[in-house]
Amino acid sequence: MSHTPLTRRGMLQTGGGLALAALGLGAGSGNASAAVPATRRFDLTKPSYDLYRHKPLHDDTVQQSFAFDSVNKRLFVAQRRNGSPSSAGDLCMTQLDFAGGYTTFMHLKGFGHGVAFGVEPVGGSSYLWTEVDANANGYGRRLARFKFSGGTTLDHSAAITKFAPVPGAVEYTCSIDPVHNNLTVRYHSDGAKHIIVYSLADARSGDFSKPKAHFKQPSISGTMQGYTSYGSYAYFMTGNAYSSSNPYPGNTYLSSVDLNTGTVKQGPTLTKAGSTLSFREPEGLAIYRTDAGQSRLFLGFASGDAGDRRSNLFYKNVLV
Repeated sequence: MSHTPLTRRGMLQTGGGLALAALGLGAGSGNASAAVPATRRFDLTKPSYDLYRHKPLHDDTVQQSFAFDSVNKRLFVAQRRNGSPSSAGDLCMTQLDFAGGYTTFMHLKGFGHGVAFGVEPVGGSSYLWTEVDANANGYGRRLARFKFSGGTTLDHSAAITKFAPVPGAVEYTCSIDPVHNNLTVRYHSDGAKHIIVYSLADARSGDFSKPKAHFKQPSISGTMQGYTSYGSYAYFMTGNAYSSSNPYPGNTYLSSVDLNTGTVKQGPTLTKAGSTLSFREPEGLAIYRTDAGQSRLFLGFASGDAGDRRSNLFYKNVLV
């Protein structure tokens, strides 16, 4: 496939709204660039505060991740669809208000695992950025952008915009920094995970030729349960549900990584957010800025019994 500017921009949109961006436009390997303007970072040692606890979602499985539409005041939570094996990549996207009140849902068939996703407000609508085209293990082989439509089911084969920014990558997820308008992509290639950051405007147009940062993810021990970015730092959460081998206070750790160097800046730092929850499995990170201008790093946890899993969100708000 051609890697020319014409392929990158002018020929992305095809009939019926389907777009498959040129595979791997301008995305090299290693530390391809270090062009993210320096910002402050969240202090992971500071206390966490509740947004809500024990809120039911549309399906009763464990939440996987979440993201905010701060313009339209919507919260979306991803979970595996009821009755569907994880290998199928079938997701349920539940829409909540900011108090955790249920609004509606959307089912996504054959999309992926749901480790992370992003939301882009467009007027009064919310566009989701997710993985899509699940492989045999249930992880998405591309990225997709589409309008959230409550009460509907969307199949991965539908005419939606799809992207595959990096040549040779076999799995993708993404997260949006809504404050600095960046799309952070985590992909699997050559046996390892990598991080690459684009401006959201470039990614939306299908131009992946100018990554702001690109590096192999540094070693972060533990089970990966979510990531996001804010300014010049990415944040990662690892851990497992409470169990006889993982009792209170659990093993949920947070780490920050400098996007301009690809190295760990802080952590792993144990978090006790939601420490009194039953079950308590770490699931998802996201960024939100309040109307008053306070930036927050949100942490998600699943709780409750099997067949009645609940959503819980907490946040940190100290920047240094």
